[in-house]
Amino acid sequence: FIIVKLFFFFDRLITICIIIVLLMRQRELKPGQSPYRALLDTLELSNSRLSLQLINDNNKVRLLLELYRLQGNMTRVKINELKPLKPRYEVPDVLLSDPITEALSVVAQDENSLVVSLGGKDQRLILSAQPFRLDIVEGSQVVMSLNSRGLLAFEHLRTPTEKKKKNYDDKPGMWEETFKSHTDSKPNGPTSISLDFSLPGVEHVYGIPEHADTLKLKNTDGSDPYRLYNLDVFQYELHNPMALYGAVPVLISHSTDRTMGIFWLNAAETWVDISSNTAGKTMFGKILDFVQVSSEAPQTDVRWMSESGIIDVFIMLGPKPADVFTQYASLTGTQSFPPLSALAYHQCRWNYNDQEDVKTVDQGFDEHDIPYDFIWLDIEHADGKRYFTWDPSKFPQPKEMLQGLMDKRRKLVAIVDPHIKVDSGYKIHNEIRSKNFYVKNKDGGDYEGWCWPGNAGYPDFTNPEMRTWWASQFAYDQYEGSMENQYIWNDMNEPSVFNGPEVTMHKDALHGVWEHRDVHNLYGLYVQKATADGLIQRSEGVQRPFVLTRAFFAGSQRYGAVWTGDNAAEWGHLKISIPMCLSLGLVGISFCGADVGGFFKHPSAELLVRWYQAGAYQPFFRAHAHIDTPRREPWLFGPENTALIREAIRQRYALLPYWYQLFYNAHRTGQPVMRPLWVEYPDDFATFSIEDEYLIGKDLLVHPVTDEGATGVTAYLPGKGEVWYDVHTFQKHDGDQSLYIPVTMSSIPVFQRGGSIICRKDRVRRSSSCMENDPYTLYVALGSQGSAEGELYIDDFHTFSFEEAKQFVHRRLSFSANTLSSRNLAPDSQFSTASWIEKIVIFGGSQPSSATLKSADGTESALEFEFDSTLAVLTLRKPGVNAAADWTIVLR
Repeated sequence: FIIVKLFFFFDRLITICIIIVLLMRQRELKPGQSPYRALLDTLELSNSRLSLQLINDNNKVRLLLELYRLQGNMTRVKINELKPLKPRYEVPDVLLSDPITEALSVVAQDENSLVVSLGGKDQRLILSAQPFRLDIVEGSQVVMSLNSRGLLAFEHLRTPTEKKKKNYDDKPGMWEETFKSHTDSKPNGPTSISLDFSLPGVEHVYGIPEHADTLKLKNTDGSDPYRLYNLDVFQYELHNPMALYGAVPVLISHSTDRTMGIFWLNAAETWVDISSNTAGKTMFGKILDFVQVSSEAPQTDVRWMSESGIIDVFIMLGPKPADVFTQYASLTGTQSFPPLSALAYHQCRWNYNDQEDVKTVDQGFDEHDIPYDFIWLDIEHADGKRYFTWDPSKFPQPKEMLQGLMDKRRKLVAIVDPHIKVDSGYKIHNEIRSKNFYVKNKDGGDYEGWCWPGNAGYPDFTNPEMRTWWASQFAYDQYEGSMENQYIWNDMNEPSVFNGPEVTMHKDALHGVWEHRDVHNLYGLYVQKATADGLIQRSEGVQRPFVLTRAFFAGSQRYGAVWTGDNAAEWGHLKISIPMCLSLGLVGISFCGADVGGFFKHPSAELLVRWYQAGAYQPFFRAHAHIDTPRREPWLFGPENTALIREAIRQRYALLPYWYQLFYNAHRTGQPVMRPLWVEYPDDFATFSIEDEYLIGKDLLVHPVTDEGATGVTAYLPGKGEVWYDVHTFQKHDGDQSLYIPVTMSSIPVFQRGGSIICRKDRVRRSSSCMENDPYTLYVALGSQGSAEGELYIDDFHTFSFEEAKQFVHRRLSFSANTLSSRNLAPDSQFSTASWIEKIVIFGGSQPSSATLKSADGTESALEFEFDSTLAVLTLRKPGVNAAADWTIVLR
């Protein structure tokens, strides 16, 4: 492990050199000196596609520009070489399908420009020929410009012979780079691409995860750009644009006028430079400008640079946040709908020692009355790090272990990494080699590197035949000892190569005809996809999978969950987990979380408790720890802290119906589960930079305590004219204010929005599966107008029947004019549930004289109730109606 850390330390030094060499050429370009012009006489226009040629007047190389108007208020821009030496890589498998196009028409043209109609709201695209530039205009306002700074760059493929003949001004490292013992051959020379985007009126941009940095992206003038290059990073630095484990090349811009998105579809190493004309101003100065309507309009300029591939960019024009999420989901898909148990609590460490250790930990949760659903096994569970196997001395009877968990309605996750031990006695290795499924080195032999098992091969997951074979290995008759309550964790899939450059694969390794440099950021997505497909296939398409991945790309949301990697037991890492997860949610990956307690180091009791309290209100809730850390099961820090952790976990379990409904909604619509305040309050400038609190859905506001020794926090409650209720005390607070909240170690500041109804299950049991048929409690928070609404979603919690057979319950809950009702939102669905409504809590209203339940068959019955006049809380006990039934309660 120490050797691995040394590899990483030295490769971090290499990274600096790489960035300097690769970015030197791109950053040498100066704004306003574009050599590109559009050749308007090459214009071709079909019903859905406009194309014309661009020429670089410096080297006379021609490019092909293609423009598409897409359904849903989007525009696609593609730029490629007109006649490349060989095909350049275009990213497959990320888009759900070819996007649906809409009609394009040229509405005006002169000798230096043309105007293309983009449809409604007087949207037009203005193409200027010399220098080449694109402006997207709505009415009289420019909403986005491409190449307005003239930073388009496209290094065309060449041969060494052409290099000598044409005497290009090449820099060192453009045709071959050598660093330490690594050499990167570049048979076609430099192939980087670049394009700039200008966003008038915008000073807040978000997204492009993964970085351990602020939610709002920072100005990179005079510093390193944000880097997107999936890497195995040990104990990453905070507030740094360095690359981490995943890369989603999607940037979201937001202002009080509109929200937009830029999706740069490129899987090669990518950098993003951001500059803003408001970057040097203090927060007070920005607010003053906003109030006084400053004459200096803000603008943010974003420049994308990738090492290879083509320019293929989707411009999502919003105009509202929800519209951008819908637009992006239409391209890359929505968050997979996890089984309910995956939204519960997960217990993990590297490593639980053996079967007896698993049994002891499992019993410990029961003895301390703490619920959990999954226990996890890291790399030590396998036989010599040979994945798909079990250590014969430590885990001799895996089915017996799994059956013991199943008897308690619990589950297990085992790690399966994509590096395969080179061992002639290992079935998996032999089959991959015999089928020629390994990634190749530049000379055509199997690529090998060092990872946990020692010398390892790397399956070529870009090969669909390889992915099909990999999926088949999860069948119960192939993966010996596995059962239906075992799920999978894909780690190290950046891919991690301990003795490779930057602890990853050489860029000139080969995936068929493509170099690794072209596909690098896709590798982890393919691993997770193949694994998820395997879990679905092993159940003959019945069961929903659960797969956790460390590396990811655009579209990874379709295959499972991600986490923020190897964090540390430090307060800063707890704090940064919030913007990291928010950033992921903005680009489609809602199922995210951070290792509770920190992976490295040993947390204090206070930090551990605070992390459990924060983790209980993040989408993926897992405790995890490094092999060298002391054990930290929830009961090992004294009875007082055990009680605090127990309470945090129980709060998570009580809210599982709400989490489940939100994930169902995310799966249907692409709206994020955990979201920044500005998503729901897009006109409230005060929310734009908030990252220490967030919304779960639109109805719960959470402000975790993330500072050591805190005695209070200040939470901003948004919404002028709205009200918020403390979920623990039911105390009512007005919106549009900053509220100071005194806290103790038991405090988790959470507020429910007035005007909402949230369903909970307050009978917490040992696992979520044990609670499936338990009754619901409805928490009705009345808004300032005395009304509220919410949803209730129920299915079988683990199969695809909700989708394929419409087996689910989906109901609208509404309160207005002193009447609470439940209405069916899915009349075509057929599903019955044993769950019923056992209690209704209404806060913010007045005391009634009676409460009458009207059932669907017309019968009426009086309900017992209590009213707390101090807090204005009305409690209706035991309505006794089935959760899937129509009913009405009238208060008089």
